[in-house]
This record gives sequence, C-alpha cells and structure tokens, in this order.
Amino acid sequence: MTSDALPARLPETDLTRHRRLRAQGSRERADLEAILDAGFICHLGVVVEGRPLVVPTVYGRDERQLYLHGSVASRSLAGGVPVCVTVTHVDALVLARSVFEHGVNYRSAVIHGEARKVTDPDEKLEGLRRLTEHATPGQWSYARLPNRRELAATTLLALSLEEASVKIRTGAPEDGDGPDAELGLWAGTLPLTTVWGAPVADPVLPPDVPVPGHIARREGTRHG
Repeated sequence: MTSDALPARLPETDLTRHRRLRAQGSRERADLEAILDAGFICHLGVVVEGRPLVVPTVYGRDERQLYLHGSVASRSLAGGVPVCVTVTHVDALVLARSVFEHGVNYRSAVIHGEARKVTDPDEKLEGLRRLTEHATPGQWSYARLPNRRELAATTLLALSLEEASVKIRTGAPEDGDGPDAELGLWAGTLPLTTVWGAPVADPVLPPDVPVPGHIARREGTRHG
C-alpha cells in the first residue's frame, strides 16, 4: 500500500457511528463504492435559509470524492456548507408472518461533509466527465462536450467520501423461529429488479441515425 492509498475501512465518527441495527452496518470502503456504482441518483440534503432542503440529483465519483452538479441558480448547490448525501437501493420486500416483522432488503450509503464548489476549469471538466460516464459509459466521447457558456451555467460540487455510513440488509424474514411460525402463513421476500429497456429515439431524429453501441448494449442490463 502506498502512502496515497485509501484505507480499506471507513473511519467511524459521531455522524457515521451505527447506533441502530448495527448488524446491518458496514465499515468496508468496498461496500460504499459498490453502492455508489450501482446507482446514479442521490438525494442531497442541505439547510437553505434556515430550512432543510432535500433534492435529487445525478452524481459521479472518483476514489476520494463525489461530484454533484446542477444549475448555478440552484440554492442547494451554493457550496461551503455542511451537506448530507444519500444513495439507496431497494432489493426486495421482506414479507413476514406479522406486519411488525415486515421489512426491506436494501443497500444504503449516507455521506456527510462540507461540499466544495469546483472552480478550477480542468477539475470541473473532469468532474463532469466522471458524472456523465457514471450514468452512461461512453457518452462523454460520443456527445458534444460543454462549451464555455454551458460550463459557466453549471455548478459542480465535490464532496469527500471520507465520512460515510453504510448499511445493508439481506435475507429472509426473522420470525421463522418464533410463535408466528405456527400461523401457517406464507412468508419470504419479493425481489425488485430494475433493468434498462429498449432505447427510444427522439421523434425528430432522422431514421438513418443508428443507436450507438454503448447505449444499445445496455438494454436488458442493470446499472453498474
């Protein structure tokens, strides 16, 4: 391991300490990265003018930070203030014999920190590239890149991945060895799977423009 290599485990802080359902908690950096790579929409929480505001936005990442983007007019992207970012994936409903024992199989990450507004032109372009490639690999080199006016109209925030909390729930209901097991009711999980559908062309697109391979081959696959 070099001096620049990241530790395999996430540090525990007052904000990331698992206080409930500790068995579902993880400190493994690999679990955090897997959760981030499996999605591309996060929810950004920030206090604006004394009131909490939570907005959905797309993201990308490198090893050390998350990139978030939006309009320069967005109040949630001012930067320089504490924020909280969450990413959640629902894998299944957990349907037990009693309503009280119902639950969800899920993977979630909560990232805390002070968002930094990216002003360096090279870093801004690189952050936008990572964000674009995270959502649609191959699109950055296919589509027209942003021009100076478009870059000026775009805010990019960088948030360190150092202070993060991860929780994962898998498996069956937990009442199989309790009194409710004698009720004779079905119990188990109902998996939820999301896959990409067939590409739908813009109605004004000339019919001789083919679907690029990096988009066409995603049909029927899951993100990440």
